[in-house]
Amino acid sequence: MFDMFGKLQEAQQKMKESKQRLALITVDGEAGDGAVKVTVTGNREVKSLEIAERLLEKDNKEELEDLVITALNRALKAAENTWESEMKSVAGGMLGPLGGLL
Repeated sequence: MFDMFGKLQEAQQKMKESKQRLALITVDGEAGDGAVKVTVTGNREVKSLEIAERLLEKDNKEELEDLVITALNRALKAAENTWESEMKSVAGGMLGPLGGLL
């Protein structure tokens, strides 16, 4: 019983450490040949958004909205991939040889 409790505490600690590591990892997404750039953390928190001056004109509103959505989705997908890799690493470490099956 105590061994199981110890493993649970170890898993919680590893998850906490993973979240801390993911907060330090940044990934980027861009659209419109770099006209819109988004940076997010591995925890999927948006850290920055850059928009080219030409998109700030009134006539470019619809294009800007489309590009922001595209850049955000790309950055969030990259962050999701980073998060999944980190979680597989944590799970693999806890499951020993079975971790490779995840």
